[in-house]
Amino acid sequence: MQRTRGKVAGVVAVLAATGLLAACGNNDSTATSTPTLAPTTSKAAAGATTQPPGSSPSEQPQAAAPTTTDAVERPQPVPSQFVTTPSDSPALTDKDKAFIEALKAKGITPATSDIAITAGNLVCQGKSQGAPEDQIITYVTAIAGSDPSFDESKMTVEQAGKIYYDVATSSYCQ
Repeated sequence: MQRTRGKVAGVVAVLAATGLLAACGNNDSTATSTPTLAPTTSKAAAGATTQPPGSSPSEQPQAAAPTTTDAVERPQPVPSQFVTTPSDSPALTDKDKAFIEALKAKGITPATSDIAITAGNLVCQGKSQGAPEDQIITYVTAIAGSDPSFDESKMTVEQAGKIYYDVATSSYCQ
């Protein structure tokens, strides 16, 4: 009797879960039609009409802009409050500058100082918290590999991560 009661309870639980999941949402998130690409005309192409000889531009009929619903939507520019400029970055300390110069001497020239300072701070913070060296190097290697100026033809990303770690340990974390 106990085994039957357990099986019935299990089946009821499965049916309840299935019903709950089925009631939670619908299938509105899927596409219902295939978009088609339609050529659009630019303002330059619309305004570049030829004039017959002897007519002035004011006599020329204005071409109406095409009114199609298949026009390509252009993204809006990023609001200025979210755009960072170099002036938004904090000023580099002498310690930061020395760290970046030491990296350059070892063959690493970061695209921005923020990348190098972030990696250096990560090394120092990891060492102060007692994180294992290989774990710190893994994270620093990821930072080095994501640097847009990183050139794999000069060194591997693992070598770059090790250089970041060694330079930060010897000078930046003091």
